[in-house]
Amino acid sequence: MPPSLPLPWSDALLLGYPEMDAEHREFVQLVGLLQTAPDAELGAHLAAFEAHARQHFGSEDAWMERTAFPPRDCHQKEHAAVLQSLQEVQALHAAFGRCDVVRSFAYELARWFPGHADYLDSALAAWMSKRRHGGRPVVLKRHAATPHAHPL
Repeated sequence: MPPSLPLPWSDALLLGYPEMDAEHREFVQLVGLLQTAPDAELGAHLAAFEAHARQHFGSEDAWMERTAFPPRDCHQKEHAAVLQSLQEVQALHAAFGRCDVVRSFAYELARWFPGHADYLDSALAAWMSKRRHGGRPVVLKRHAATPHAHPL
């Protein structure tokens, strides 16, 4: 079953590292546009997503290198795989107008991102917060229920 459209932002995605949280909020917004925009606007939204993804992943990759983040290879490989898929989607959209491929890509991004943020990005945020402040980030979340959370 597809994730709700558009990919919703919620406090469940907050990691407590302000620079990363801001980039993640923009990422979610852009994926949401890829999910919901009219076909005629997809090319422009795909270009905006590319600019954001290159900057966003570049920032994270630089943070990992600069701080010698131990599991950076795996994390950087995920970023590279998304960028490779993006190039393939852009080529199909530009050459053949394949809006269905763009929508499928957006669907996969919406499925992939929460887990990526929860596991890989949260570890990076904790690592950088510990280096910057001496401890893990404190994150206050309002009604941050996840789809698999059980009510009390």
